[in-house]
Amino acid sequence: MEARLNVFGSPLVAKVIKHINAAGKVIADSPLPAATQELVKIRASQINSCGFCLDMHTKDAIEAGENATRLHLVAAWREAKVFTDAERAALELTEQGTRLADAAGGVTDEVWANAAKHYDEEQLIALVSLIALINTYNRVNVITRQPAGDYRPGMLG
Repeated sequence: MEARLNVFGSPLVAKVIKHINAAGKVIADSPLPAATQELVKIRASQINSCGFCLDMHTKDAIEAGENATRLHLVAAWREAKVFTDAERAALELTEQGTRLADAAGGVTDEVWANAAKHYDEEQLIALVSLIALINTYNRVNVITRQPAGDYRPGMLG
């Protein structure tokens, strides 16, 4: 597969991505647990079929010490025993927040209340922001057909 656009060679994309990455840094430095952040990025990327982001975030998670079993089970998190109740709440919020068009009314009150049981306000802000941000990255990469498989941890910054 070849990319439709050279997003890594465009001065305009570089400016846009600089700002998106700055938001990502704020979220990465937030009190939302790093493992939860990677799980959210992976789950949204699975839903959006973003191979580039899946390649990146699974490799980054492994580099950070994530367990291979957990990574293999993200797509089937409901049936897996390897996720905490807090991680499950984040994954459910990620799914509903990513599939907004599939559900009249968006995220349910029940899913929001469950997330709020496990995360304080700052963590919830980070979680919502991360869901929005990874969906942005997914859309850029899917629309422009960025190929997957060549990512190496740390290569983008």
